Amino acid sequence: MASKYKSSAVAVPVEKAVGQVIAHDMTEIRPGQFKGPAFRKGHIIREDDLPHLKRLGKEHIYVLRIGPGEIHEDEAALRLATALAGPGVVFDPRPSEGKINLKAAFRGLLKVNVEALTSFNLVPDLTCASRHRHTLVEAGDVIAATRVIPLIADEERVNEGVRIAAEGGGIFSVKELSHPRTWVVITGNEVFQGLIEDKFAPILRKKLQSLDCPLGGIMFAPDDKKVISQRIRDGLAKGAELVLVAGGMSVDPDDVSRLAIRDAGAEGVVYGTPVLPGAMFLYGRIGPVPVLGLPACVLFYNATVLDLLLPRVLAGESITRKDLAAMAHGGLCLNCQQCRYPVCPFGK
Repeated sequence: MASKYKSSAVAVPVEKAVGQVIAHDMTEIRPGQFKGPAFRKGHIIREDDLPHLKRLGKEHIYVLRIGPGEIHEDEAALRLATALAGPGVVFDPRPSEGKINLKAAFRGLLKVNVEALTSFNLVPDLTCASRHRHTLVEAGDVIAATRVIPLIADEERVNEGVRIAAEGGGIFSVKELSHPRTWVVITGNEVFQGLIEDKFAPILRKKLQSLDCPLGGIMFAPDDKKVISQRIRDGLAKGAELVLVAGGMSVDPDDVSRLAIRDAGAEGVVYGTPVLPGAMFLYGRIGPVPVLGLPACVLFYNATVLDLLLPRVLAGESITRKDLAAMAHGGLCLNCQQCRYPVCPFGK
């Protein structure tokens, strides 16, 4: 539906153009030095622009007259960005060519209200593009950008976008990560008896370090349900705020780690995911402490379900069966010869 308002371009003397909106790009040519736009369409003329305009030989400027019910793209972008930005999101209030980038205020987990974002983009002339939700972002990372498509927008449409974005306190937010003291229980008769070298510890140590999670200790246990349960309780008694149980997560008779986690008192247990690699992952909680059961795929792949879910756990989220089911779309790793995670489709 076309806007019911009409903006018109009129010529005004350059001395009276301050505060007006330029209707077209103005080209400047300096032989051997520069050729390009000195002022772009949509620029709002300032007092200190007048000498530059006169050097360009401009005596009259074609400017846009903004009618009632209309709004300039810069003002529209500022209103939209303010409504879109939730906790942990910042932006420069000075638009660039009618666009504003939203940025993460700190390192954390990006959250996106996808349904609201879709509704926002259904409003004619409004646009907002973002990164994928549940992405781990750094302070200053661009997470989304917004603008209106026309130079002069229908204010009613802008107001509708603001209403949609602001209803839930902003479409975008960044959740700060916790840094829990972590205990690791590594299971398996062959490792416990020293028949093979453990490979889990260096991998998990590196992943925890990258997320600033202090490692409280590493404990080993045979494929014995009672011993594994006791190791988990030992970690909790020593102040564990996160417990990782590595190995023994398949359905083989001697893989008893998932049963041991339940016996240790875990509640809200969900086992099995539609993510490959990572089908035999387990999530549960013992009191406030998350317990994650890690399948053997963590040993063999650079990126697994652990890399997708650990940041969410550190952001304070409790993982449900529905959360895991939703990960099916995008949960297939392509096992590329050269892994580029997280710059790849896995988990997106």
